[in-house]
Amino acid sequence: MSKARILIVEDNMDNYELVRFVLERAGYDVFLAVNGRDGVDAARAQKPDLILMDLGMPEMDGWIATEKLKTDDVTKSIPLFALTAHTLPHDRKKAIKAGCDGFVPKPIHMKNFVDVVEQALLVADVKKNSELDSNQ
Repeated sequence: MSKARILIVEDNMDNYELVRFVLERAGYDVFLAVNGRDGVDAARAQKPDLILMDLGMPEMDGWIATEKLKTDDVTKSIPLFALTAHTLPHDRKKAIKAGCDGFVPKPIHMKNFVDVVEQALLVADVKKNSELDSNQ
């Protein structure tokens, strides 16, 4: 079985390096986009297994990038979690409304973070297999 590929859309390199380190140590392939516009392009081109999206970024923020990805036939089925310091209740609601499938607050909780990623990938895999079964 191949390693899951995770796109991290993050403009802060310190945050990216920490998340990258944790995920690569857990066996995942990780790649970076530094703003929402690059994140949309990378998701369309690379079709990752999971997207972790910062919400507060220059160029195109994560809320807009999420809306674009979740309304695009090529990328809408890719699980997308907000990975953000915007943790107030209205920020969560706005993220879910934009199309986020989940929400991970920053700073990440090291012990739970990989579990959250594994659960997101498991749910996505079950959903994908269910869709394949219903198409046969």
